[in-house]
Amino acid sequence: MAGESLRILHTESSLGWGGQEIRVLTEARGVARRGNAVAIAAPEESRILQAAAGYGVEAIALPIARKSVQGLLALTGLLRGRQFDILNTHSSTDSWLASVAACLQRHPPPIVRTRHISAPVPRNFATRWLYRSATRRIVTTGERLRLQVIEETGVDPGHVVSIPTGIDLDRFRPGPAAQARADLGLAVDGRVIGIVATLRSWKGHRYLFEAFAGLADRQARLVVVGDGPQREALEALAKELAIEPRVTFAGNREDVAPWLRALDLFCLPSYANEGVPQALMQAMASGLPVISTPVGSIAEIVEDGVSGVLVPPEDANALRAAIESLLADGSRRARLATAAREAALRRFGEERMVERMLEIFTVVARAARG
Repeated sequence: MAGESLRILHTESSLGWGGQEIRVLTEARGVARRGNAVAIAAPEESRILQAAAGYGVEAIALPIARKSVQGLLALTGLLRGRQFDILNTHSSTDSWLASVAACLQRHPPPIVRTRHISAPVPRNFATRWLYRSATRRIVTTGERLRLQVIEETGVDPGHVVSIPTGIDLDRFRPGPAAQARADLGLAVDGRVIGIVATLRSWKGHRYLFEAFAGLADRQARLVVVGDGPQREALEALAKELAIEPRVTFAGNREDVAPWLRALDLFCLPSYANEGVPQALMQAMASGLPVISTPVGSIAEIVEDGVSGVLVPPEDANALRAAIESLLADGSRRARLATAAREAALRRFGEERMVERMLEIFTVVARAARG
């Protein structure tokens, strides 16, 4: 297939917007820029479908937000009407629909499943079929997730590969915090702690709020970038903890780079369902000291005490102590920030992710063609 372009269809049933959806589109854009035809099929109401055009990716609206006969028929019709060399699925629902739809084709495209999160894989016959038989390759976003998939599904280890998410290292880089704060309308003085994450329970915002409420520095501010189903609960918690005047809910932002540059410290206290969080990599690339938890594959990118600080999940006291320790030690913050940026430059480049994904697609397509 040297010199021959691939036709790749991504499917995504998720209606939300976060690191997973951004990775799908970033990767698709990079593969398309290398001369391949790339499209994404997603629900009409999904954020990823609406954003696809901005990434230069063809968008196809299909009713696949849930498992249904309508969604199966729509996906089956698409596969019959157009030829694809690779079908790359991303969430549980679209993976099931795509696998069944492929069974209904005379010449189905081989399926590559990307698994982005560390939620447990159901241990039943149907799921074993999905992972062992219906899928040619499984890609995880971290090595710990790779080992989890192998252990929970019994799939051949040679069919599972870890390819961490890549980010734009030119876009996410250090910059003057004071200027960023002024541009964003934030107070220039004082310490600013921040989190960039969809407002979902497992991202650990509650523990960050509780830790922030216990800080000795009552002039510090907390910036929360992102939106989601926990917004009202977190606003209520800020009032309950009497920190509301010092918390900025910035909502969803198309460009989070200036918000990261405005921070002194980045925290992501996730306690479940993580792969390799993009926001954490973006913060490290921006030259920020980071505090997180050893959940999912986070410990694969943050070396505790070297390129960041890891604390136990769901432990607001440990998180508060880590924050206070870093705020009190400017030289340690600087060392961690420098090491975080260096780690990002070595390992987090978008180009590396795209190249490795394209290698997988090429090998799988070649094998399918015999």
